[in-house]
Amino acid sequence: MARPLRIQFPGAFYHVTARGNEQKNIYKSNRDREKFLSYLESVVDRYGVVIHVYCLMDNHYHALIETPKGNLSQIMRHINGAYTTYFNTKRRRAGHLFQGRFKAILVDRDEYATTLSRYIHLNPVRAGMVALPEEYPWSSYHYYVGQKKVPKWLTTDFIYGFFAEKPAVARKRYRQFVNDLVKQEYESPLKDVFASTILGGVEFVKDIQERYLESVKNDRNLPAMTELSRKKTIAEIRAAIDKEFNNNPSMAKKVALYVCHKYSGGSLKEIGQNFGVGESAVSQASRRLSEILVRDKYLQKKIAGITKELFLSSV
Repeated sequence: MARPLRIQFPGAFYHVTARGNEQKNIYKSNRDREKFLSYLESVVDRYGVVIHVYCLMDNHYHALIETPKGNLSQIMRHINGAYTTYFNTKRRRAGHLFQGRFKAILVDRDEYATTLSRYIHLNPVRAGMVALPEEYPWSSYHYYVGQKKVPKWLTTDFIYGFFAEKPAVARKRYRQFVNDLVKQEYESPLKDVFASTILGGVEFVKDIQERYLESVKNDRNLPAMTELSRKKTIAEIRAAIDKEFNNNPSMAKKVALYVCHKYSGGSLKEIGQNFGVGESAVSQASRRLSEILVRDKYLQKKIAGITKELFLSSV
């Protein structure tokens, strides 16, 4: 049976969700929601988790959490297990409350923390439950905009830090940041998730692979590992870049050398043989283009799009 890939390490940052079995409601009353929040509070003290954002919907919940101890599974077992026991006991029922395993996406916090927090806080608005996020009582948004005193178990400073040093200014700017999309159509930041497991740019994904997944064997019951372990060949990289720069062969070669050197995992000798140049020429070409990219933001953005498509698209 296929199972999700869990990448756990101290300091990891996740977007976690869990849905009701058969999409049924997991909260039947305000008391249920209050009880669930008490379990969020309890894991902060018991397991050292940092909770940044949350939103309790009717049949699922969202949260942004950080695990200083690298103990995600332990945390989620406690939250979902304790709440299921409470829910079943209260209603004299038995069986699963949640649909399968919880979903946890490892997140590049610097790139996605703010957009994910906005996405989570706008959940009730997208669902048509309220017109404005401040009208929904079961999310952390009230605390972020100063409508309620922040409880000790909720951490707002990290998200605030992207907007201003002073909390009062950060609150004002954060409210505007969220409200900018209240009546707008917008893409979910989760569309960029790679292998249903990681949300981040090429370098973030590569770093996670090298640091935490090298020892994980391919397993047909872990489809995410199959996707993560599939490497693009130098020939595939060249073909994709030649197509993108078809009217500029010289630039295509420079970009291809740079991308192959930085992301392909090939040795200087392998890359050089493919391009018909020496090993030192590969390093020099890559360094020269890096210097150009500092000044040329358009080319930088274009290459970022190409590498994302090459390395972070579903295969």
